[in-house]
Amino acid sequence: MSTFEIKETFYLDGKPFQIISGSIHYFRVVPAYWRDRLEKLKSTGMNTVETYIPWNMHEPEKGKFVFDGLCDVVKFVKLAEELGLYVILRPSPYICAEWEFGGLPGWLLSGEGLRLRVSDPVFMKHVQDYYNVLLPVIKPLQVTEGGNVILMQVENEYGYFGNDRQYMEQMRDMLRAGGITVPLITSDGPTDESLEGGSVGGALPTGNFGSHTKERFEIMKKHVKGGPLMCAEFWVGWFDHWGNGGHMQGNLKQSAEDLDEMLRTGHVNVYMFIGGTNFGFMNGSNYYDVLTPDVTSYDYDAVLTEAGDFTEKYQVYREIIGKYASVPQVDFSTKIIKKDYGSVKATGKVGLFEALQDIAEPVESVCTRSMERLGQYYGYILYTSEIQNERRLEKIRLHRANDRANIFLQGERLLDLYDRELLAEHEISAEAEPGDELCILMENMGRVNFGPGMEEQRKGIDGCVQINGHMHHHWKHYCLPLNNLEKLDFTRGYTEGLPAFYRFELQVEETGDTFLEPKGWGKGCVFVNGFNIGRFWEIGPQKRLYIPAPLLRPGKNEIIVFETEGRSTGELYFYSEPDIG
Repeated sequence: MSTFEIKETFYLDGKPFQIISGSIHYFRVVPAYWRDRLEKLKSTGMNTVETYIPWNMHEPEKGKFVFDGLCDVVKFVKLAEELGLYVILRPSPYICAEWEFGGLPGWLLSGEGLRLRVSDPVFMKHVQDYYNVLLPVIKPLQVTEGGNVILMQVENEYGYFGNDRQYMEQMRDMLRAGGITVPLITSDGPTDESLEGGSVGGALPTGNFGSHTKERFEIMKKHVKGGPLMCAEFWVGWFDHWGNGGHMQGNLKQSAEDLDEMLRTGHVNVYMFIGGTNFGFMNGSNYYDVLTPDVTSYDYDAVLTEAGDFTEKYQVYREIIGKYASVPQVDFSTKIIKKDYGSVKATGKVGLFEALQDIAEPVESVCTRSMERLGQYYGYILYTSEIQNERRLEKIRLHRANDRANIFLQGERLLDLYDRELLAEHEISAEAEPGDELCILMENMGRVNFGPGMEEQRKGIDGCVQINGHMHHHWKHYCLPLNNLEKLDFTRGYTEGLPAFYRFELQVEETGDTFLEPKGWGKGCVFVNGFNIGRFWEIGPQKRLYIPAPLLRPGKNEIIVFETEGRSTGELYFYSEPDIG
């Protein structure tokens, strides 16, 4: 057993300990590459790895818990221990992290009246239920119980969100009651207001920032009350959102100076050491003036690239860390190669409307219902209804709808609406007959992960559909989480210009990391041997999707693409290098 204490600095077994940490989110890296990423972190001279724990991955449905595969946090922590690394865990139910809903599970939105991240008894009961399962899993990993976890976080940037002190106290008390004995921290923006709003007795305040270290640490001195100064998220880059015009990059010269200053005067966690990938539908979004969903890549201009390659930043940081700590020679044990597999053509295709009977069961109701009210949390949902008394469609409006809609009448595309366009009434001109089918395909582009907009994240249509000024009733709902594509029948038929599934076979002699580009396609997502590698969108900046070699197998690999805009070339390209704008 060991001890880890907070005094004027951190003490491990009674000796001063400088935390030099880097962030690796285990759920953004395939498990076969965890050791490689951790070895590379150790090779910089860092002694600690930090990770969030995403509630929505570990409890995807209420009462259903997952702790294997991408969610095997115990394996990740113990791999770090094998390599002599300590760990900072951030198990707060909210993590932000540019992750879907900030890590909160979508099922929280299935009912009424629940308020997020406050001392609402309903919300806190869900958190307690989760902690009753999670904390016994991570409790044995603490240094106080013979493991290597030295710190845990109470909540994440709460000072940016609210000031419910009772909530923060309850969060702290849940951890302590659950057997968490290592020191606790909070992390907030380095302003007096944020640090005061997000702090709680018994937890060390830390700061999250990417520049102006001297000034930030001066502010923090007033709040740590003689304790150590730590930047818990030293932002070394930034994230990309669809349509932002190019890959975001940090200022290496400036960040190098800030890292030097942090190590001279305090402690640091580099965010991110490696960003990794928002696999599946798990990217988050931000909402200030407009919706900005994050791209699939979480490269973040981090110390390592999304695919784990070394960058100039790695070399510069390694030299700086070497001034304050010994930098070990590490032999990297995982063989990783990049492969250019050329191009493949589709071997089959089937339209969404033709395939519905195989992959979704209709749920009928008078009014439209959101995804969450139907027990669905990610992907797409299709609403269909027969025209009744309307003879000509002149106006249409969707109420309380998120995030993107493709609207069709009798197989003809009427409108594509996104974000704020969903709030307005739109003039259309379409002849209709009783019995004609109106279809609305809605996509969850990733729930907002920051700010009060989180409470307005029901996806699909949570209100109603107005046609020509009146509410149109009687709908069929087809939930499309796309987790059952093995049921697709590619002989069902296909209609040009409409949403469809495309099947490919990639023959591989030797597996290697590769980057898939759907050149000339519109918008959609890609599945490799049943694994959802993420979304693509022609507006960029990301043009290619990362496929780690462990997702491939020698011989035949099945790739399925779902495309919503009716723009497909029927061909995919595989490159050995990324292209993120």
